[in-house]
Amino acid sequence: MVRALWPFALLLALAALLPLSGNEYWALIATRAAIYWILVAGLNLIVGYAGQLAIGYVALLTIGAYTASVLTAGTVMAPIGAFPALGIAAVAGAFFGVIVGLPALRLRTFYFAMTTLGFATIVTQITLAWQDVTGGGIGIPGPALPAPMDTAWGLYWFCLAVAVVCTWATANIAHSRFGRALVAIRDTEVAAEAAGIDKPRMLVLVFILAGALAAFAGGLFASLQTYITPDAFTFELSLLFFIAVLIGGRGSILGPLLGTILLTLLPEIAAPLAAWSTFLYAALLLVIVLAIPGGIAALLDRRNRLALPENRDIRPDAAALEPLIGQRGAPETMALRGIVLAFGGVRAIDGVDLDVRQGEVHGLIGPNGSGKTTTLNVISGYYKPEAGSMTIGAAALPPGAPEGRAARGIARTYQTPRLIGEASVLQNVMIGASISGTATFVESLLSLPRHMADERRMKAQARLALAAVGLSALAEVRADRLQHSELRFMEIARALMLKPGFLLLDEPAAGLSVEEIKRLGALIKSVSRQGTGVLLVEHHADLIFDICDQVTVLNLGKVLAAGTPAEIRVHKEVVSAYLGG
Repeated sequence: MVRALWPFALLLALAALLPLSGNEYWALIATRAAIYWILVAGLNLIVGYAGQLAIGYVALLTIGAYTASVLTAGTVMAPIGAFPALGIAAVAGAFFGVIVGLPALRLRTFYFAMTTLGFATIVTQITLAWQDVTGGGIGIPGPALPAPMDTAWGLYWFCLAVAVVCTWATANIAHSRFGRALVAIRDTEVAAEAAGIDKPRMLVLVFILAGALAAFAGGLFASLQTYITPDAFTFELSLLFFIAVLIGGRGSILGPLLGTILLTLLPEIAAPLAAWSTFLYAALLLVIVLAIPGGIAALLDRRNRLALPENRDIRPDAAALEPLIGQRGAPETMALRGIVLAFGGVRAIDGVDLDVRQGEVHGLIGPNGSGKTTTLNVISGYYKPEAGSMTIGAAALPPGAPEGRAARGIARTYQTPRLIGEASVLQNVMIGASISGTATFVESLLSLPRHMADERRMKAQARLALAAVGLSALAEVRADRLQHSELRFMEIARALMLKPGFLLLDEPAAGLSVEEIKRLGALIKSVSRQGTGVLLVEHHADLIFDICDQVTVLNLGKVLAAGTPAEIRVHKEVVSAYLGG
């Protein structure tokens, strides 16, 4: 905690000492940096954490500035005080933040970026055209804050206080299940859905927060300027906000904060080159991308410098499964009946029947292209079958809706490990418990007791999961520094965080050594003994026959055979089509 907080404490101490200079010009610059950071603090959650390319966020600054100014100037109604006007501006920003963000639910990368830029252009044109309200090109006075905030240093202290609160609040979100969910959406959306993370809901929540902060910053910006015109809200300003997040680094609060301060000071330091500001921003971004791809945050991330033990072994501890998963009641069966799925004219699954019972390991084998992973994807909700039904016990399992599978007790891993490389192993595993949190977004924002209790519980469960798969010693290491075999076990740990009734494993032994495969098999058997039904897709026949209670063989999308491992070993068609001999 001390190691994480001391850079923020140092920056705050320097900010507190600034008034000793007595130079009101630096008060102006520092106040502007604080206002910019209020906006960037929210934008960082969208760009740095959720990975959405929102370039035109100057639009929300403009909306906040004009809303506060219009309300205090009385151009549409009787004038009101500056603080109520700032509050209404924040509400307007929250509303338009959602409007700006809605395209992110359908558009990707640069397409979404273009919509935000287009929105910024629309807002600018409205401020120019709506002369009776906004003053058009002539402009309008900004809100005048009451004493003692009506002086340069008074406004500085107020903006600094708001910036500190925004830093604390957005850091709370970043280090909560909501922040981890945003990063999962950014880096591995498929795994996020499997963990039960609802992407639309997450993005709407963060767009509301970021929009409110941006508009509130706009109201303060208008107060600092004392008089605003559309010319004050330039593309260069929007670029500054976006680049501050990029050079700061993804998944960091401190990095974008330092980036904002740097970019605010840069035009003052290079005042003779003011006309070249856009070029300077682009050059700085290019240098950062080439020299430090991870941004400032990568330089500050101590997990990059942790020494990893050599010749480390993965030694699962089955004793940790009991407190992690617990024992279940009467076992249920997940049943697939007559499942059909075609891609074009090819039937990837053709009338598949499958029963997976809790407390058993069920192997699903067959040649490449036989429909094994497609079957897992149908169960997981990624594909909707054209015919057939799925049930768990007496309850129907509806097709589609992959984000709803976690709530039904279905967890899975993938052929290629899905990880968040910049997060620690512990944080990757904690993502698996996202749906078990009880604190609301606001409770996490304010770090209220229920949020703190959630974090303690999830962290304790994640450490149990890592102990169960044998990765306890690597909990604080960045996930992208792990070996391939360790990533396989990390994915299983994340899946176990759901306390799944059914665990779908897609070729978990791929790339493992002989000894690691044996330990994996023992771990899978231990998980099944806790009452979890395991559906195992695997090409290592020895592992299948050693640990499975039932085996189903697919060929060309159809069930070729089903039975016990002993029966499958001697099945003539299976031997001919798959096992050989």
